[in-house]
Amino acid sequence: MNRLSLPDRARILGCLTEGTSMRATSRLCEVSINTVTKLLVDLGTACAIYQNETLRNLPCKRLQLDEIWSFCSKKQKNVAPWREGILGQGDVWTWMAICADTKLVPTWLVGKRDAFYADVFVKDLAGRLAVRPQVTTDGLKLYLKPIDEVFGVNVDYAMLVKLYGGDSGREAQARYSPAQCLGTRTVCITGTPDPAHISTSFAERQNLTMRMSMRRFTRLTNAFSKKVDNHKAALALYFMHYNFARIHKTLRVTPAMEAGVADHVWSLEEIARLTG
Repeated sequence: MNRLSLPDRARILGCLTEGTSMRATSRLCEVSINTVTKLLVDLGTACAIYQNETLRNLPCKRLQLDEIWSFCSKKQKNVAPWREGILGQGDVWTWMAICADTKLVPTWLVGKRDAFYADVFVKDLAGRLAVRPQVTTDGLKLYLKPIDEVFGVNVDYAMLVKLYGGDSGREAQARYSPAQCLGTRTVCITGTPDPAHISTSFAERQNLTMRMSMRRFTRLTNAFSKKVDNHKAALALYFMHYNFARIHKTLRVTPAMEAGVADHVWSLEEIARLTG
């Protein structure tokens, strides 16, 4: 099989990181869908390895944690009983942390929304930090035990709990929208978190950016991941581009540059070279 040239790989990468579907990318770049899929998996794997090795000893002082929902293969209600619990069949959650100062995403994890993956996610995050952080999460109680066990007293941790109204009387066309948020309540769990920085706004905005930048995260369409390995590869590729190649409008540099783990803005060609 002929190897794609570097400009061709960069052009496919550019389409994928701008939210173009794989089949649309195939048509725009005049390559087969199998070529796009193989490049996604190969490049996504290389990006995951690079970031796992590079994003260490980070100066992230204010972290916000959140989870974003998606699904693979089929909706959860259509999963056969003998496939229940298998990752890649039905609901898939992406655990994600973002630094409120540098806007860097130091780690993410694809898995279920349960205690096991919460523990793995928090342990991985803690191993990448060089300073004592202030951590904010939503009201998900799965965070409580791992943050306590992993960080101990070396963290300032607070929950921002949103208070929602009821769904009675809502229009049928609004059933996919979240319930009305009536307010928030902060709960200090460990240490002395600064009340001015107890927020999940950056994490929630990052979730929106992910839905806009990856076609497979779009709701109410058939543009979902068919294989969980492809889903993981797409996320690794997205975060590589976000962290190293996409200039943040507020920072005027990339998150990786702001965090001190990169000294320049990466080009698409540089990312494409990670596959060798």
